[in-house]
Amino acid sequence: MGVILVPANAAAMHISEGILPAGWALFWFLAAAPFVALGVRQINRRKKIDPMYIPLLGIFGAAVFVFSCFPIPVPVAGSTAHPAGTGLSAIFLGPFASVVIAFLSLLLQALFLAHGGLTTLGGNTFSMGVVGSFGAFGAFLLTRRLGLPLFWCGFAAGVAADLLTYLSTSLELALALHGDHSFWGVLGQIYLAFMPTQIPLALLEGAVTGGILVYVRRNRPDILRKVGLTREAAT
Repeated sequence: MGVILVPANAAAMHISEGILPAGWALFWFLAAAPFVALGVRQINRRKKIDPMYIPLLGIFGAAVFVFSCFPIPVPVAGSTAHPAGTGLSAIFLGPFASVVIAFLSLLLQALFLAHGGLTTLGGNTFSMGVVGSFGAFGAFLLTRRLGLPLFWCGFAAGVAADLLTYLSTSLELALALHGDHSFWGVLGQIYLAFMPTQIPLALLEGAVTGGILVYVRRNRPDILRKVGLTREAAT
């Protein structure tokens, strides 16, 4: 079961250079590319309509970059864990724009911080950008429809972004590297290896996301109006 040692070399959420075989690396590039392209299109369209959108893009882009490159040691896996940050960007910018933010953050980290890799950029973008952003946005919309207070809507988005990102990363690693072992067994063992540190991180990220939403509602409600959250943010 040596394959279970993969997370130690994969830097948890950010899969390192050379970990994914060429075929899988290409597959995840192709899977992520349409989301990035649609995100760029959305950004270009929205910045023409709302000049405030670009400053928001910069603020939450910086937040995702800092969140996702902040290393927290994982003694059991011999690696590091990271928050995602895409819950915030998906809520304020939309999930497609959040994918672009994740892609750019991961690219900069791969080029300048040796965090992740260029060959695995597609896989990392798909897990943190696509799955993290859309999972968070879906959790946020669901909890809003259920009528939960704004803090708990943000909390659900932050937790979903974090845990779903790691689930997707585990899936990518298991698909590529399970070899003769059971795919489901390898997937479960990789994902469970992340949980001792990732569950506390997910709860912390949820609390930060919910807290920021409440802070913005109290101090800059105009931002919530700009992104269409005012009506549901009344509680």
